[in-house]
Amino acid sequence: MKQIKVWLKAVRLRTLPLSVSGILIGNSLCFQDPEFSGILFVLMLFTAISFQIISNFANDYGDGVKGTDNDNRLGPKRVLQQGLLSREILKKGIVIISLISLLLAFVLIFLAFGSNSWYYILIFIGLSFASVWAAIFYTVGNKAYGYYGFGDLFVFLFFGGVSVLGAYFIQLKTFSYPAILLSLVVGFLSVGVLNLNNMRDIDNDAFVGKRTLVVIMGAAIAKKYHLLLLIVSVSILVYVFSSVSIRFFWIPYLAIIPLIVHFISVLKNSKPKFFDPELKKLSLSIFFLSLLVFLSFYLG
Repeated sequence: MKQIKVWLKAVRLRTLPLSVSGILIGNSLCFQDPEFSGILFVLMLFTAISFQIISNFANDYGDGVKGTDNDNRLGPKRVLQQGLLSREILKKGIVIISLISLLLAFVLIFLAFGSNSWYYILIFIGLSFASVWAAIFYTVGNKAYGYYGFGDLFVFLFFGGVSVLGAYFIQLKTFSYPAILLSLVVGFLSVGVLNLNNMRDIDNDAFVGKRTLVVIMGAAIAKKYHLLLLIVSVSILVYVFSSVSIRFFWIPYLAIIPLIVHFISVLKNSKPKFFDPELKKLSLSIFFLSLLVFLSFYLG
């Protein structure tokens, strides 16, 4: 039982709702289509969660090995940092969950495209391997891209584009203008979550040589960047749902309320320690938005 609790701590349950937000939104746009598959939808959810768990394990391992997770860091203590798991055991965990995620992805891909669409099959298999690579090498290795300011770009691509557009394409084998725009919303807001994380850790990251985009820009610009991400995301969201022809187009607007509260909180605060609670709030706000989008299309 104790080991289960340790692994659940490594999983970081609070990050999982964000991992499925793009999947929910991508599928919500397909819900009324006769081609919509509930089986594919469920498989997408489990696949996205497994990719996030890889990222969490690898982040724990990579930052722990490099000494980035130390007593000066403001965030919650990690399992490797506390000695709850050894490097070898955590590494095995990364390998196992990577294999599980690829298995889930392969089943999803072949159910979606059969054996007659090898062009799409190969593309999505490539995206699956790219997702595993991105999840691991954000912090793992001497050339971990998160240590060179590229974390924001990869979060935008995978949490926005790959998640929303990938889910939509798997269901309907095409793209749509609303799907593209909503992928931008999820992508920008997800970048906001990472930006908050890096704003919280700016002092320790700079000290250990982790050059996140926040460290590169500086705290003042990072804060303006964060507020811009929120403004652009809300603007696109309002534009999309003022254009779609569904009866309950206004439901997703309810998600703007917690985003405004978050905006004000970030605007008022500058000390890194105040950004930690905002991480959870923004993550849950994105998940809340995805549920509202799903509900609005479900109700039609």
